[in-house]
Amino acid sequence: MNWKEKLTSRKFWVAVCGFVTPLLLAFQVSESTVTQVISIIMAGATLIAYIIGEGMVDAAAVDQTTEEEDTDEH
Repeated sequence: MNWKEKLTSRKFWVAVCGFVTPLLLAFQVSESTVTQVISIIMAGATLIAYIIGEGMVDAAAVDQTTEEEDTDEH
């Protein structure tokens, strides 16, 4: 399983919210609290996706720089 892809997937986070929301409602948590919890999950998802995405961009830039240096040496 590729966790980077899962954690940056909007579909994954919507599925998490789709799982958590009915659970909270089943335990009779107030709708305002459910809204706050789901908002926190989505904010966290946005942050996680950004961090992983930037890490992937940085890694790709390092790989490209390394390849260019290897090409220049020959």
